[in-house]
Amino acid sequence: MTAQLDPTRRSLLKFLSGAPLLPLAGGSATAALLSACGGGDTAAPAAQLMSVSFSGMAAPSLANAPQMATTSVASTMQALYSDGKTVPYNLAYQTFFVTGAQVSNGNGGTILAGGYYDINNKPIVDKTDANARQFFSDCPDGTSLLKLAAPTVAGVKGNTVFAVVQFEYTTRNVKGDSMYGMLPSPIAVLTLDQDKATGALSLVKYHNVDTSPANGLWITCGASRSPWNTHLSSEEYEPDATVIDKNTQFANFSTNLYGDATKANPYHYGHLPEITVNPDGTGSVKKHYCLGRISHELIQVMPDQRTALMGDDATNGGLFMFVADKEQDLSSGTLYVAKWTQKTADNGGSATLTWIKLGSATSAEIKALADKLKAADIVDAKTADPSDASYTKIPFSGKTNWVKFQPGMEKAAAFLETHRYAAFKGGSLGFTKMEGTTVNAKDKIAYTAMSYIQAAMTNGSGGIAIKGPNAGIVYALNLKGGQTDTSGGAINSEWVPVDMAAVPALVGEDLATPDALGNLANPDKIANPDNIKFSEKLRTLFIGEDSGLHVNNFLWAYNVDTKTLSRVLSTPSGAESTGLHAVDDINGFAYIMSNFQHPGDWEAALHGKVQATLDPLIRANYRDRYGAAVGYITGFPALSF
Repeated sequence: MTAQLDPTRRSLLKFLSGAPLLPLAGGSATAALLSACGGGDTAAPAAQLMSVSFSGMAAPSLANAPQMATTSVASTMQALYSDGKTVPYNLAYQTFFVTGAQVSNGNGGTILAGGYYDINNKPIVDKTDANARQFFSDCPDGTSLLKLAAPTVAGVKGNTVFAVVQFEYTTRNVKGDSMYGMLPSPIAVLTLDQDKATGALSLVKYHNVDTSPANGLWITCGASRSPWNTHLSSEEYEPDATVIDKNTQFANFSTNLYGDATKANPYHYGHLPEITVNPDGTGSVKKHYCLGRISHELIQVMPDQRTALMGDDATNGGLFMFVADKEQDLSSGTLYVAKWTQKTADNGGSATLTWIKLGSATSAEIKALADKLKAADIVDAKTADPSDASYTKIPFSGKTNWVKFQPGMEKAAAFLETHRYAAFKGGSLGFTKMEGTTVNAKDKIAYTAMSYIQAAMTNGSGGIAIKGPNAGIVYALNLKGGQTDTSGGAINSEWVPVDMAAVPALVGEDLATPDALGNLANPDKIANPDNIKFSEKLRTLFIGEDSGLHVNNFLWAYNVDTKTLSRVLSTPSGAESTGLHAVDDINGFAYIMSNFQHPGDWEAALHGKVQATLDPLIRANYRDRYGAAVGYITGFPALSF
């Protein structure tokens, strides 16, 4: 793929590895690059950077089993200059830590990377372990990289840079029992030392954010950096408040958080937490209750700093949009859900989008309702047909509900029972695992990852009846202003999605029979896209997989101009690609943040041909499969205009 750059605004490349990344070919461009990186002593006129392209790597094979058992990057980047020279550079992967490591807390002591804490910030201990060790996550996820104007962290020799990393869950306890959703998700602020000459990042301080002001956090998944330099987190798979007394997962969560199986309130979870980083490398959290209680994942705030498009990683999920009342402030605004009017069905289909207003609110007023209301105060939901016309039939979480909302509770319904209320109001609640969202601001196109095309998208739920692969699709959504909602009210945004269609090159391909390695989807195409981030300066959409169809999950790069797809990175077998964050410029350097989670999470149908070979290698690399890596890809260019 080739990223075309504005010829009137050129700059040199700087690179990110632990030492200056030396080119594989010489010439005048090489001398200029080395000079810019501090790696050469020859003053030479700078050739203009014309374009950047990537050569993808092959999918790893059992012929090189160690490559399948770790994060591998065998891709390259080519820089084309105005003097005709093309300079290739190797990409690489650098970790900050593998979870479970003891890392510096910045005060002369250490702290457990990915460790879990209760509401009193006391370590949560795995009681099935004879040594009573603290739980730590094998599932690092959403990551943001940012800088502040006046940092005060001691011990930094170069530039001070911060990363916020959240941990979605831990797969199991020492005994082997599932721990999914049973522990309050931790979030950490990393203070990083950025080498001024090379851009290399090294960990100086790890700070665990106190999440008790937000009642702890529930299953934090994808994330993004806001335009105002905060970390926008997520809480997915909101617990169903109508059957909470039967939810043993939530009871265990409450026990681990509060020491009491009944104390946690389900209406406190399924919202949008925001993390603010402080100059001393600490962080604080506030939870926004007015963006809908849905399966939040990877929110994207548009360039107006008010309009937010939200992933909804659910079965019978919806496309939700929030328009804030003020710039850089998500504490009040209006919530909408999309209605899909289908145009075509094949290859993921296409549709026009209209918007249904669900309500306007402040976070404070919805929090007050969440504190005092029970599900029965808002909605009567039945799972069998009551044969009563006062109930409305809706799709909900892969099943059917019949609902009747209590009089006068519309606002509570819109913001606390959002999935049910949005379906009741006519929204298209038929998407299956709508994951990441991102925006191409120049072209006013949003992208959203649909991880699986399954029953809810093919059976007519919410008017959606398409044909597409189980391997999933990335959709493009054109954004426009001057739109009205379905009641005729003006939508106060210039960034409203008006249509939706699959990107042809980003449609997965199911295999009728497994290939020789065991892949259930074509390994040379995307499968089950999850994290997605767009680089404005590289004109590139980066796509991370959460696939049960690829033996190894991949990170891809798709150039939106040349329509070229390149495989950039391969995660350990059985792991998911997470924590994706494309950063065009931090002090003159570019970064692609990339984590993975649950290495060696074997599925018999998929990994049967590789498990015996790879399992001991992955256990040796990642703390007997209890650990996972947080890190970044080195070698990407800075495009500082």
